[in-house]
Amino acid sequence: MRTKSFLMTAFKTILSMAMGVVITLIIVFVVYLNKREDLAVWHLANLDQEFSVDSDVQDFDEYLTLEDRLFTQLDELVYANTPPPANTSINRFQRGSYSDPERWSPNWNRSFEMPAPGNGPSILLIHGMSDSPYSLRGLAEKLHNAGAYTLGLRVPGHGTAPSGLTRVTWQDMAAATRLAAQHLSSRNPGQPIYLVGYSNGAALAVNYTLATLTETALPKISGLVLLSPAIGVTAAAAFASWQARLGRVLGLEKLAWNSISPEYDPYKYGSFAINAGDVTYRITNEIQRRITDLTKRKLIGDMPPILAFSSIVDATVLAPALIGNLFDRLSPGGHQLVLFDINHISKLQYLLKWRPDSMIDALEQRPHESYKLTVLTNENNPDGTIEAHHWLTRQGGKTVESLPLIWPKGVYSLSHVALPFPAEDPIYGSHHNKDNPGVYLGNIALHGERGVLKTSPSEMLRLRWNPFYSYLETETLKFLKIKIKK
Repeated sequence: MRTKSFLMTAFKTILSMAMGVVITLIIVFVVYLNKREDLAVWHLANLDQEFSVDSDVQDFDEYLTLEDRLFTQLDELVYANTPPPANTSINRFQRGSYSDPERWSPNWNRSFEMPAPGNGPSILLIHGMSDSPYSLRGLAEKLHNAGAYTLGLRVPGHGTAPSGLTRVTWQDMAAATRLAAQHLSSRNPGQPIYLVGYSNGAALAVNYTLATLTETALPKISGLVLLSPAIGVTAAAAFASWQARLGRVLGLEKLAWNSISPEYDPYKYGSFAINAGDVTYRITNEIQRRITDLTKRKLIGDMPPILAFSSIVDATVLAPALIGNLFDRLSPGGHQLVLFDINHISKLQYLLKWRPDSMIDALEQRPHESYKLTVLTNENNPDGTIEAHHWLTRQGGKTVESLPLIWPKGVYSLSHVALPFPAEDPIYGSHHNKDNPGVYLGNIALHGERGVLKTSPSEMLRLRWNPFYSYLETETLKFLKIKIKK
């Protein structure tokens, strides 16, 4: 009896100590987070003219009207309350600064539409989380010039101020995607509709297409092109939402933010709200739920063809998650997955803490029942030239195609944010474009002592343009059956 009483007392003591440690760690964590950079007006502005699933908006024209009111409100609540810039300012929320989006015409933070006469397909382009329609502008213009009717959607919560990402839901984003698809169906009737999605926009594209397999009133999709698709994300995103909830309980607004950073990019938020990660987590869960349901109902075979591009090295989404959560769950149907390998001739191998060799070996050995796999690599070429290794569905075996591509000097891998941008992009490209009227962010080289800049060195080193964009563009046009006009 005494032994049992002793054990119970010991257990309670250990439990009490453990709870004390947890509470102490939480307090330390909260204090640390609350000591970060002070929030600015663009973190706190309540932009209530933003579209939501509950908005009284019936079509995409009304969506654009509401968007006009939203940007007027942005001027009144944010720009009007931000001090005027110094001559060298790169704050996007200061009118006249080098990062002011109004330096470019049009302002690519807004939805854009490029109608096309004739019988070209309709293409809806959906940007990523914390991003803007600018990220798919280059591809949209290429497709439009080839005869396609293109529409770039500004996803709710984006293109305005980072505060927009603290309130938006995945249902808001999905509702806007539906309005845009219906708009293309009515403006370019009888033509096939394709979706091009980047990062979280790829998740929205997949989610919409899955919905069309059971909801007959929705315009059907003929194919999807996915760039750096956010189909599988870490479960840590779900737990991170508790940080924001704790902040609301304690009245500490900084806890709603995963990062509080300078806003120097005219078309992408520097700060990242906890809610944004939670939204991506929830929409990827919705995709898994839909795929499971459609598989049980034997409807997954109706999924239109998918062409996806992803870097094997990606700090935002993981290639194995893309394969396991999407491609392995599809039925055969013309699906293609293109993976970009690291640069094996970079002379930086000693500095790399992770290599994808084992992942690629595993992919080579597995059967590709439902999709064609392509890996772009220079592993076997001492001169650094690129080969496309193709594994075809069902037939087995591998073919190798030589490409007129080579890794740039000093670049060891692609990145999540690099895929949509060609080397010629005026803001994120490899060289400064003299026609660019504002900030250039492509190859930034800032030198000095560590611990001085507000931005992290890793963010400065991240590749922002795709040296193999020409391959991505060519394969996309081929997949969409669009021929370049001569």
